[in-house]
Amino acid sequence: MAALPVTSRDDGVAVAVRLTPKASANRIDGLTPADSGGIALRARVTAAPENGKANAALIKLLAKAWKLPKTTLTVTAGAKDRRKTIHVAGDPDILLPHLQHWLEAHHD
Repeated sequence: MAALPVTSRDDGVAVAVRLTPKASANRIDGLTPADSGGIALRARVTAAPENGKANAALIKLLAKAWKLPKTTLTVTAGAKDRRKTIHVAGDPDILLPHLQHWLEAHHD
């Protein structure tokens, strides 16, 4: 079973993401080592890192991939950094297995 860069919260889950803006395509590349020694989900977006455009593109990419409403995802840390924390609002008992299944299906 693949590890997930996800931490359970009372009101959802927090996902560690390493974002590369101004990439050639919008895509999720799987897992990458995080600077903190853990792991992060590696994502790339074509948007530039200005005026929140890259963050908005990341939210759109993750929401589509995970089949979740965009309104449930917010950047809670790292708004101006490549290392971000994305909060996914909802029941962590539902979200954790959902994200685990997605990761196994797409990035093993």
